[in-house]
Amino acid sequence: MTQPLTRTNPLMKPAMAWADMWIDVLGFLGSLWYLLSDVVTWAWRTAILRQEKFGFHSLTEQINRVGIRSIGIVMLVSGAIGIILALQTAPSLEQFGQIDKVANLVGVAVTRELGPLIAAIVLTGFAGASIAAELGTMVVGEEIEALESMALSPTRYLVMPRVIATASSLVVLAVIADATSVLAGAATGVLSLGIPYAVYRDNTLMQLAPIDFLTGLFKAGVFGIILGLIACRNGLRVSGGAAGVGRATTATVVQTIITIVIADLLFTAVFFALGWNGTNL
Repeated sequence: MTQPLTRTNPLMKPAMAWADMWIDVLGFLGSLWYLLSDVVTWAWRTAILRQEKFGFHSLTEQINRVGIRSIGIVMLVSGAIGIILALQTAPSLEQFGQIDKVANLVGVAVTRELGPLIAAIVLTGFAGASIAAELGTMVVGEEIEALESMALSPTRYLVMPRVIATASSLVVLAVIADATSVLAGAATGVLSLGIPYAVYRDNTLMQLAPIDFLTGLFKAGVFGIILGLIACRNGLRVSGGAAGVGRATTATVVQTIITIVIADLLFTAVFFALGWNGTNL
């Protein structure tokens, strides 16, 4: 006897789609938290307790691949951002006779916000997709199963070095991005906008405070952890052969950028609420 077909109330479809979306989001965050806890556990056992070899060679190899090779593109994009900021803010400030304040705006915007964010986005496209594709290819080639069959943890040998490399590299890249953007903005201000070099330098140094720089570096470290975790998560979850590797690569870029921007929003709101800015400290 056939069962009667049940139809979903059209009014319930949006609610069901909303619920499914939040289930997916919570599952995504839960998987990242589980992977992070596993990485921290292995880092503690290897680096602190010395129960197993840490694997500095693997870490330095990943830092070279993820961080050092990204320096050029990060400097290019950051320099362009510095020039754009200077040129875009100058006309409005000139109306009030404050064109020299371009230095203040560029310095604050770059160190607090754009330096870490631009470096993270560039590294997502440069290294995040590569990590996901590499691990996904290993899954398709059954190399992960080979590790597990020998009682070797994929997190220990594959995930931990990549997460530490992305976090540490992004902090350094954020410093490089800050310096490049500020210098590019200074060159634009002095050569194109007619701001005396001494005035530009003094305004920048007067406006910036250590907390501006430190909050940016903190964001960069967290962004690096997010990038490494999402890339490794998606790479290890690949299924469906080569097509699955392509889907994992695309998902890594999209998910990482969205997660980083939302994390940046939360950090900015918290820092604002705490009064962590150069005018108060």
